[in-house]
Amino acid sequence: MNLSSIDWIIIILFFVGTLIIGLWASKKAGQSSKEFFLSGRSMPWWLIGVSMVATTFSADTPNLVTNLVRKHGVAGNWAWWAFLLTGMATVFIYAKLWRRSGITTDLEFYELRYGGKEAAFLRGFRAIYLGVFFNVLIMAGVMLAGIKIASVMLGMTAMQTVLLVSLVTVVYSSLGGLRGVMLTDFFQFILSMIGMVAAAIFIIQMPEIDGLSNLINHPNVSVKSDFIPDLNDPTVAIPLFFVPLAVQWWSVWYPGAEPGGGGYVAQRMLSAKDEKDATKATLLFNIAHYALRPWPWILIALASLIIFPDLESIRATFPLVDASIIQDDIAFSAMLTLLPSGLLGLVIASLTAALMSTISTHLNWGSSYVVHDFYLRFIDRNASDKQQVLIGRLSTILIMILSALLALYLSDALEAFNILLQIGAGTGLLFILRWFWWRINAYSEITAMVVSFLVAVFFKFILDADLAEGEESILADHEKLVIGVIVTTISWIVVTFLTKPTDNKILQSFFEKIRPHDLGWKPISKNMNLQKPSNSSLGKEIAIMMIAVFMVYAILFGVGFVLYGNLLFASICFVIGFIFSFIISYLWKLH
Repeated sequence: MNLSSIDWIIIILFFVGTLIIGLWASKKAGQSSKEFFLSGRSMPWWLIGVSMVATTFSADTPNLVTNLVRKHGVAGNWAWWAFLLTGMATVFIYAKLWRRSGITTDLEFYELRYGGKEAAFLRGFRAIYLGVFFNVLIMAGVMLAGIKIASVMLGMTAMQTVLLVSLVTVVYSSLGGLRGVMLTDFFQFILSMIGMVAAAIFIIQMPEIDGLSNLINHPNVSVKSDFIPDLNDPTVAIPLFFVPLAVQWWSVWYPGAEPGGGGYVAQRMLSAKDEKDATKATLLFNIAHYALRPWPWILIALASLIIFPDLESIRATFPLVDASIIQDDIAFSAMLTLLPSGLLGLVIASLTAALMSTISTHLNWGSSYVVHDFYLRFIDRNASDKQQVLIGRLSTILIMILSALLALYLSDALEAFNILLQIGAGTGLLFILRWFWWRINAYSEITAMVVSFLVAVFFKFILDADLAEGEESILADHEKLVIGVIVTTISWIVVTFLTKPTDNKILQSFFEKIRPHDLGWKPISKNMNLQKPSNSSLGKEIAIMMIAVFMVYAILFGVGFVLYGNLLFASICFVIGFIFSFIISYLWKLH
């Protein structure tokens, strides 16, 4: 593909703007480790919320959505739409608890909640396990999307893409710290959304598509446009709808949708000025992430079913692209090659922005674990702020190199998504309950982590080890996930009762500091004279959470019905969304 001068000017201006922001933020980032990793706990809630949205708008997200839509229709998006329940639980139940803890990283939680050598081990091990190895897997999946986009749209090799993106991202991430990441996130998110909306509008107006009405009514699309899968067909409804909504959202640890909060979402909440800002930022994130952002991707994915109805049509159009990476997810990049000069440069810049915003967040998040939860905790407790920032910058570079190398070996965005789901299967319930049940201890967490990983390894490298290319496993992905959840959950619950509980003094200190709901803490709290008892009701918080879930789904489907031309159903959805938003506002004030 030949880019025009205007395309290159737009792309170059984007890279220059990103680097300027990173360099400007570097002056403050180097002042202290708290500034580098938490931006001094002074960022406004709206910037924190937008930064969360930008991070989850990665270049691999539209690829994943395209993969789901082409294989399972619009209803296939329930694989991630179901995580809205997790997100709203974080908003109304966990955000204030995280901010109240006053910790620097979510891994510091372990020694606040458990204590002892086992808690120290858990904190140090997960710092490397999550901050490096797991983080590298996530970033490699993101980088894979960049490789596919660049190969189709720019004719770049995988190595060229990896080197370019890694170099620019690691420079501003290592210099600017979290402040630089969040400021560039804001800039990159605005650019990303403008590019995606403009691309969707142009593609829909192409002669081959000829408007929204023709798109939705086309034979290739009409069978895949339903929001809800066929509930009368269990082979479709169970994996696409019931498992995500009944099991996946509470049982699986997934980056950006961790049950009970955690990861880079917790890092953002911890960087807020207070509990109220942490809650508002997380609410903004969930509304924008689920209700507003997906539709440009979905429309482009549906249009791809007309332009590129199968993989063979993509191979025929792009004969020079490595055949091993041509899967349904690459159809998104293929559609973008149809854009005109100027818009093409804007979209390439917006996709690069989406890619870099996610990678930069994971780099800062991962390096915060390496520095605060491993180096400072176990190697040099007296390290100065300058030493901590230096180690943070070096670990940022190392994590980037490892991610780039792994990206060269992956082939499918959905494959990476399913691997991450399986590794985290069964751990989610523990992350939810550890705030509210005193009996959970460090051994519970160690067991959940180890067992879930071993189950994932068994499915990937033992059960499916001898599968030929194109051959299906004897177990579907959703069956593996449910089995993983059952095995892991039973394992950590059994270990919880077989091991000693955490020391009472640590539990009392945690309860007094965090002030969680009293329901599962009565053996600990009954003899405590608390000056600041919890003044909230768990039942009311859960009620607000569920109302908020229905509000966001109403907005999501309302926008969809507008695009489908069904204004009656759209009006009904928007009225429901408005009523629920009013109820939330009323209850939240009383809360």
